[in-house]
Amino acid sequence: MSQTGIDILLTAPMPPGVAEDLAERFLVHGPEVVESPGFAELAPRIRGLAARPPVPVTAALLEALPNLEILSSYSAGLDYVDLGAARRRGLAIANTSAALTDDVADTAIALMLATLRRFSAAERFVRAGAWAEGAFPLSRSLAGRRLGIIGLGHIGAAIAARAAVFGLSVAYHGPREKAAFPYPFHPTAEGLAAASDLLVVCCPGGPETRHLVNAAVLRALGPGGVVVNVARGSVVDEDALLAALANGTIAGAGLDVCEHEPTPRPELIGHPDIVLLPHVGSATEETRARMARMMRDALVTHFAGKGSV
Repeated sequence: MSQTGIDILLTAPMPPGVAEDLAERFLVHGPEVVESPGFAELAPRIRGLAARPPVPVTAALLEALPNLEILSSYSAGLDYVDLGAARRRGLAIANTSAALTDDVADTAIALMLATLRRFSAAERFVRAGAWAEGAFPLSRSLAGRRLGIIGLGHIGAAIAARAAVFGLSVAYHGPREKAAFPYPFHPTAEGLAAASDLLVVCCPGGPETRHLVNAAVLRALGPGGVVVNVARGSVVDEDALLAALANGTIAGAGLDVCEHEPTPRPELIGHPDIVLLPHVGSATEETRARMARMMRDALVTHFAGKGSV
């Protein structure tokens, strides 16, 4: 496909092949141009952004692009974007949440199993040579437990469907009740936690959900409870989480994300009751390829609607 003459700005480095694919359709400018002497001259030509966290998309950047029409994000979360500024501009905003639903839902289930069954600790036990000295302590079953989901979007719904296969009951919390789903709704995260054995976090990040899972929610979850976070690290108050684990308020946590990536605090790394992953929920070859296609297709579709592609 030939270029359209439409200028697109990459706000961050992209995975291999993504920029090249976009360049077959658009005039692509890399993130380095933002700090270049010629950016002021280029800026009025930019009509689309291809963005990727964690490099922030600020109000200042958006204001510098007077003819910008669309922001297409190589991510599900948009907490790195100044959404207020984007909406004031009337920008079209697209993300790739549908592309990563299955892999992130699988990761949530894996973290539930790994935390309850203590598989990571069991592996360390074997590798340390301790098996010869005695059996690994008993863990707890997943089947029959009560699952609370914070955020019943694409990913939350996929987790709920998988949970049924494991014999879990499901309830959820979110901004509003969703009539399309048969699960009980709780208007507060604390109320959901009180009715759950496992609490899975898969809501958007950002100021509205910062530290939504706090000390009160963890107390409500109770001493046998497990927290799993496949959303954003900011949603879980890590100080409260570590305190709850230290005093037995909850039993464990499975975290694919943390507040300070890629350098988690040492207390998380060394904790025996935390399973910690390096934000790999969507990190498969298949999903990342789908994300790239979705980001590209959102741009193509937008400009095709204007007769430009």
